[in-house]
Amino acid sequence: MQKTIFSGVQPSGNLHLGNYLGAIRNWVAMQKKYSSIFCIVDLHAITAPQDPKQLKEKIIEVAKIYLAAGIDPEESTIFVQSQIPQHAELMWILNTITKTGELYKMTQFKDKVGASKTKENLLSVDAGLLNYPILMAADILLYDVHLVPVGEDQLQHIELARTLARRFNDRFGETFTVPEPYVLKEGMRIMGLDNPAKKMSKSAPSKYNRIELLDSPDEIREKIRKAVTDSGSAIEYSDEQPAIKNLLNIFSLITNTHPKKIASNFEDQGYKKFKEDLAGSIIEFLSPFQKKYHETSDAEVLMQLKNGKEKLLSIAEKKIKEVKKKVGFI
Repeated sequence: MQKTIFSGVQPSGNLHLGNYLGAIRNWVAMQKKYSSIFCIVDLHAITAPQDPKQLKEKIIEVAKIYLAAGIDPEESTIFVQSQIPQHAELMWILNTITKTGELYKMTQFKDKVGASKTKENLLSVDAGLLNYPILMAADILLYDVHLVPVGEDQLQHIELARTLARRFNDRFGETFTVPEPYVLKEGMRIMGLDNPAKKMSKSAPSKYNRIELLDSPDEIREKIRKAVTDSGSAIEYSDEQPAIKNLLNIFSLITNTHPKKIASNFEDQGYKKFKEDLAGSIIEFLSPFQKKYHETSDAEVLMQLKNGKEKLLSIAEKKIKEVKKKVGFI
């Protein structure tokens, strides 16, 4: 039997090159090997305030990005999380077997609360942010997912999903598949153009942190031109030059060329020439994706999301009925 994978993206902010190279491109490759479910996690998105009109637009945008990137509806299922109500139902049931201590120790929650874990800080945080990992567990367990493609920063959340699956199975009988993380290679992490010490982020306040997937050629050139560099002018692939190393990693991933070879090609040429060529390569790399994105109509996207919903509703309903029966609901 083919194993099932599940992953998703929030429809908030603007998806960037790091999202594509670190996750979506891997999904495209994996869909031929696994039964693949790719979600637009809008329930997760509202753990931070969202403008309703913009949220609707972003849901369509993310679905278009999936299709333009090569997610094939004939091989994979794409859907909107909130259109399958069993996600929220299962989350509530899993809430009742989750310890609050397990949630408070989540690194991402602690990061968002801030360094000062005062009572006032904790009382001001929305409950949705604390319970976010339980919803993520429900997303995964609802479909008996075997593998969850994640970066290392999400491993803690997957471990909670595994804990909850085992805990429910021990208490109520074998019900859920215990998922395994499929750790995506982080050897070439895409860091911020404005800060090579932090990952490229769609929530970073500065647009100069990232190359967004829908940036125009002029915007890409400007962002690369303004990308921070290290002291000196040598282009070397070295931990002592984290800014240039990050740019070389990007160059490497989009051209499938070893970063040290790229560095040697620009030996003694200086940052200006290097950045010009990098920007040109990014523009060339994104061009086919952007063309397909703009050719994909909203009507086509809505049809594929409807198909995904219809395909998964029966699976989700079967699982939630099994869960309710074992819990004791009538």
